[in-house]
Amino acid sequence: MRLDTAAIKRGCRNSQIAEFHQLCRAELDRFRNVANSAGSLIVGCTQEAPLFADEAEGRSESMDFVNLREQAGWSTEGARAGPKMAALLAAASEPVPAYPFVTLSSEGVVLIYGRDEVAIEAGQLLADHLDVTVMITGPAQIAPPARTSFPIVQGTIRNAKGYLGAFELTVDDYAVPRPSSRDAFIFEAPRSGLTSRCDIVLDLSGGTPLFPAHGLRDGYLRADPRTPSAMLQAVLKARDLVGTFDKPKYVNFTAHLCAHSRSNLTGCHRCLDLCPTSAITPAGDHVNINAEVCAGCGQCAAACPTGAATYALPPADALLHKLRAMLLSYHAAGGANAVVLLHDGQHGTALIDALARHGDGLPANVLPFAVNEVTQVGLESVVASLAYGAMAVRFLLRAKPLHDVSGLVQTIAMSEAIASGLGFSGCRVATIETDDPDVLGRTLRAIEPAPAVQPPATFKTVGKRRDLLRFALHELHRVAPSPVDVIALPAGAPLGAVSVDVDGCTLCLSCVSVCPTGALRDDPERPMLKFVEDACVQCGLCESTCPEKVITLKPQIDFRAARASAKVIKEEAPALCIRCNKPFGVKSTIEKIAAKLEGRHWMFPAGDKRLDTVRMCADCRVIAMTEQQFDPFAGVPERASPRTTDDYLRQREIKD
Repeated sequence: MRLDTAAIKRGCRNSQIAEFHQLCRAELDRFRNVANSAGSLIVGCTQEAPLFADEAEGRSESMDFVNLREQAGWSTEGARAGPKMAALLAAASEPVPAYPFVTLSSEGVVLIYGRDEVAIEAGQLLADHLDVTVMITGPAQIAPPARTSFPIVQGTIRNAKGYLGAFELTVDDYAVPRPSSRDAFIFEAPRSGLTSRCDIVLDLSGGTPLFPAHGLRDGYLRADPRTPSAMLQAVLKARDLVGTFDKPKYVNFTAHLCAHSRSNLTGCHRCLDLCPTSAITPAGDHVNINAEVCAGCGQCAAACPTGAATYALPPADALLHKLRAMLLSYHAAGGANAVVLLHDGQHGTALIDALARHGDGLPANVLPFAVNEVTQVGLESVVASLAYGAMAVRFLLRAKPLHDVSGLVQTIAMSEAIASGLGFSGCRVATIETDDPDVLGRTLRAIEPAPAVQPPATFKTVGKRRDLLRFALHELHRVAPSPVDVIALPAGAPLGAVSVDVDGCTLCLSCVSVCPTGALRDDPERPMLKFVEDACVQCGLCESTCPEKVITLKPQIDFRAARASAKVIKEEAPALCIRCNKPFGVKSTIEKIAAKLEGRHWMFPAGDKRLDTVRMCADCRVIAMTEQQFDPFAGVPERASPRTTDDYLRQREIKD
């Protein structure tokens, strides 16, 4: 592996770079000297990370490791990988904030759900380690064991919810076996609607999984009962699920920012549609995210238009800082045609390692960027990457993803619409869906070179995703080849305007009352509806609330919106009270009401002066009604007194 130290120094100008040949062997003393010095330390080797960590024990400052070998040096283009190495080192130098954890506790109570003797065999393997119950579903001729060491029951799980340490199952056709069962189990009369609670569920039924995206549910293990190795692997996993476990709290949620619902009318439901594990549920005006069930795919945070849901591994601004450091260092070191390869650690890293060890390795212009989940990456990261000088962005996915990735597909569609609208030719953002390292290498080498922005943007910002996206879009527009003011976006985009049928609008302002971001506004002085496009998140609450149904959403980007003042959609003259001249409504609306009532309602005969009260404010209306001594109940026959139980009993006695 060649080291282009000069290129690395150009890309990491503010760092001290030292080159070694056998740092983990003959030059280990030199590492000890460096480890004892002050300042943060980055080691360009991950294979010997445990050794280096032991040698640096007691070091108070941070020490990180970067895989320069498999990700850069071990490649047919390794001699030109100096700028990439500088980029990887620069990205690793960016700090990542700590994230919170949630605690799951399991006491080892396991329910084995099966259909035949395989479930009983699994119970026998776990009986010495866990508190076992075996539930057999469906009719089956199963010979009872000679000795009952754990309960064996019959039942069908109708519904399941929960997570490791807190599963709750609804069971139908539940029955216990008769002790007199001889050659096969004979069960008592079944009962339905029972509730069972356990810490672990081992599903060997071979039927439909009990949970959506079942591979992401902590504590739920599923295996094909026809494959002994799969059953044994699930048993070994279940045996270890006893005790207290910490899992990251992947998503932070701020309820008051959520635009899900107002006044029992649904607005934004992006996160509900995208969550693969059903960890998100409606909760009044906002949603609730169950941190114990959440598997961390991040699609909710990537799609949330208001920033109510934010990803924590890492936050969006920290992710942008690492992308910025990587791409700017690559450019400073002399790199060109950068392709950002976004991948996860479990699948992507293994694929890249295999390509480096057994194939041609990554091209020198491909910058691998590891994230917790590829689906956590939002539009702001893609837009910022293009603005920082990336030629293209690729998302590395499994050939068969573990869960639905429709949120990522929508992010890519919006990114492509923005890129093409701003004059970027070719396919700039796409996925690579493969489990084959050679296919990965061929696909990356087949990317056609295309001009990137020159010079790249250098902005650095912090804050919520909405602010990051707004700033990244502004910078990309500034450096784009052919900037335009307005770009249409696919349906569901978190940016856009509203279209109002002005003739049908009555200025009731119900849309203003439900708008969660203040994009729709009124005026305290006169009847007026105003709109601020920069604040609109396309939640749809205005559309669902409008009584006249004259509002429709219009997904788009208007790059002038950030600097534009509130746009007046409709304005009318106020209705002035004919008695005190105080404004109290919309003139056209009051006249329409008067026209509909005159001569058509018994309270307002044609030509009667009572109709003037409609054109008065609330205070003057009361005064006028009092002066006219108007009794709205005059001439109305008296209502019969209500009949009670005593009246009916009295009437019955009279008849008797």
